Amino acid sequence: MGTGIGIVTTGLEAPLLPHRRPFPSKLFVEVTTRCNLRCAMCVKQAPGQGLIDGDMSDETFARLEPAFPHLEALVLNGIGEPLLHRGLERFVATARASMPADAWIGFQTNGQLLGERRARALVRAGVDRIAISADAVRPDELRRLHGGARLGPIESAARWLHAAADGVGRPLSLGLEFVAMRSNLHQLPELLRWAADNRFSFLIVTHMLPYGKAMADEAAFSPTSDRALAIYRAWKARAAADGVDLDLDVSTLMRFTPTAEQERGIAYVQGMLADAAAQNISLRVADLLRFDEGALEDVETAFAEAAELASGLGIDLRLPKTVPTQVRRCEFVEEGSAFVSWDGDLHPCYFLWHHFECHLGGMSRVVRPRTFGNVAEHGILATWNAAEWRTFRGDVNRYDFPFCYDCNLAMCDYVADGEFEQDCHLSAVPCAACLWCTGPFGCLH
Repeated sequence: MGTGIGIVTTGLEAPLLPHRRPFPSKLFVEVTTRCNLRCAMCVKQAPGQGLIDGDMSDETFARLEPAFPHLEALVLNGIGEPLLHRGLERFVATARASMPADAWIGFQTNGQLLGERRARALVRAGVDRIAISADAVRPDELRRLHGGARLGPIESAARWLHAAADGVGRPLSLGLEFVAMRSNLHQLPELLRWAADNRFSFLIVTHMLPYGKAMADEAAFSPTSDRALAIYRAWKARAAADGVDLDLDVSTLMRFTPTAEQERGIAYVQGMLADAAAQNISLRVADLLRFDEGALEDVETAFAEAAELASGLGIDLRLPKTVPTQVRRCEFVEEGSAFVSWDGDLHPCYFLWHHFECHLGGMSRVVRPRTFGNVAEHGILATWNAAEWRTFRGDVNRYDFPFCYDCNLAMCDYVADGEFEQDCHLSAVPCAACLWCTGPFGCLH
């Protein structure tokens, strides 16, 4: 398992390991948890999520200011809609005054509240990048998927933002974010053409993580890792060449008196498991035996067609992986990111920012936030450099934790529920079920 340790250099200083950075390089700041829409795929609409509505105070934001001169990026969004915060422009202007000239400020929004006056104020304050959520182009599908959102306000927002940027003579990178689900993949080509017509320069595609059981079938990616899937495909092809079908019911493996044909299939499954064990790769056999190659091919075909179309339209299309990579890389920790909730709590990443339950691959996983102090109490630099937080960042970068979605025992008592203490590798890092570091998800960062 590669570590993928990242480094930063400043002048003639020696390279720094990620956990030894004296300053965060990226801050994700949740200015509010309130929202004006009720999107079906959002964690706010899932049962048992326990989120509290609140806005970041001026006093809490001021505690972040010592980090601004060292930042590469400031992203002003979390769970809520940032345009609901009346001080958003003030936050942008304050940060811009202290941040390096080549650093950028941005946020993601549903775009429904971005009128002409707000667009001018944000551009003048110094915003550099904005990603607007759009999961469909057809009005009825957009309203259904995106909690009542309308296309007209997004088109107007794009027009006013470009006009504001042209008026002050500074560049603005304007793009879209698309949450890929089985029910909206067919909308991606149409969305790209519409994006080009409305001068959007980039499109971030991210898979949906089902926060409720009702959304589980909408997931358009497989949680099985690339290496596990490669082993399964190799053994399935080997079995097929020998006239053996590996499309077995998992109960077949438990039978006392299997048929001769079933015994041949079981022998191939046992060979597959031995091969995986020799490579130190775990296999979730039940998922592999019912793996839907056709469904995955549909997603990969849709992405490939979208990539070709985007290239012709001149749009920067950022596509996620359709299968997680087992060689993990946490961009958040390795690139020096910190996530600050509206109340000032410091977190390491999107995965450990909030309390939620996710449903994927027939499994349910309860995730609780991991907090490393509060910037409102101690300030950003003292919180960032606290011993526990530095140790955690170093532990993450060793990647000495399992991958639950390949495990035959998942979700075990170590990670399924309750207060996390350690996993089956005896690691205190609660990242074994995290998919962010494996490629299916994307964001403005």
